[in-house]
Amino acid sequence: MAASCRALCNVRSYFNPLGLVRSQYRALGPIGVRLLDSETHRPGRGFPPGKTSSQGGYRRSYGTGSGGSGSSGPGVFGRGAGVRVSVRVMGCAVLLGAGLGTYQTVKNSVQTHLAAEDTKGLKLTLYQYKTCPFCSKVRAFLDFQGLPYEVVEVNPVMRKEIKWSTYRKVPILMVDGDVQLNDSSVIISSLKTYSVTKKKSLAEVLGYYPEMRSKNDSGKEVTEYSNKYWLMLSQEETQDLYTQKEAQKEEMKWRQWADDWLVHLISPNVYRTPSEALASFDYIVREGKFGSFEGFFAKYVGATAMFLIAKRLKNKYHLQDDVRQDLYTAVNDWVAAIGKKKNFMGGEQPNLADLAVFGILRVMEGLQAFEDMMENTKVKRWYRRMETARLNPQEL
Repeated sequence: MAASCRALCNVRSYFNPLGLVRSQYRALGPIGVRLLDSETHRPGRGFPPGKTSSQGGYRRSYGTGSGGSGSSGPGVFGRGAGVRVSVRVMGCAVLLGAGLGTYQTVKNSVQTHLAAEDTKGLKLTLYQYKTCPFCSKVRAFLDFQGLPYEVVEVNPVMRKEIKWSTYRKVPILMVDGDVQLNDSSVIISSLKTYSVTKKKSLAEVLGYYPEMRSKNDSGKEVTEYSNKYWLMLSQEETQDLYTQKEAQKEEMKWRQWADDWLVHLISPNVYRTPSEALASFDYIVREGKFGSFEGFFAKYVGATAMFLIAKRLKNKYHLQDDVRQDLYTAVNDWVAAIGKKKNFMGGEQPNLADLAVFGILRVMEGLQAFEDMMENTKVKRWYRRMETARLNPQEL
């Protein structure tokens, strides 16, 4: 076991589906993670399958750095191939620990989502990890908006599905095959703006969310995006969309709350105890249909690592000894903010804050943390309404 732990040092990824940053893994010391890193990450633009620079390539690329709604969540698990099986197995163990569900093992699986209408004829392809909370946010938005899109499930170890991209995290949303969007909140805000406005092209809309680079306290370069919780609409369009006073401000406030606070409660609750961590891995391994050797490391080594990481996260975010109480408080605060007179934060229909919170919470479905949350908070009625609204928005 000691040798196995030493092989899991020095995480090579900045993010994972549960919102764990690189430094949080490193804090584990010998129980850290070392994923595949044999492929050099070279600068320059990549192109999705079927696209080359001579065919037009990317006009623009909009991505996530190390903060906010994409950077503190979904991401890179390892790079390259051609390494020994034992190292790959260790990578599998930890990437599974970072997830809350199953990775669809069929390579390059693509699922088409049919929708009632096609907004302005956009062809959308979402590259994702199914259990990433930020990817779940984007799916909730696209489903509710009735936007047809294809899903490409990315293998978190090899990531061959996004080999064409210099940006190595998810979600990635490709628009018409040549415009790449990377930050979940930028994806949502820009597409919502584009669907509402009658005067702006998509390129014009994306220009309202400029990339900003800076260095954090540790000296690492981070990338953020201005205005990512804003919808860039005219005064008339804003008044039509937000009929209630302060509605836009409340929506932005709670979208940011979901990214800055709620998402960080997921890992500590899912891996709260050794038994919960083991149960989560047992489910993941069973559904993922891994071999006995890979399954062993995924279940036991991964569960141990994630249990320790969850403890680090509890300290980082100053959570209570019983982290369930922080989760309960958070979702009850959310329900209280909606109030008793409204079905959703958006009133009679979900707004972008509703969709963000729902997208994050649903990655816990099927796990003990989710059952406890539904049983011990007031969120159940809102959550069930959201399930119906997401699937049948035309009935609202």
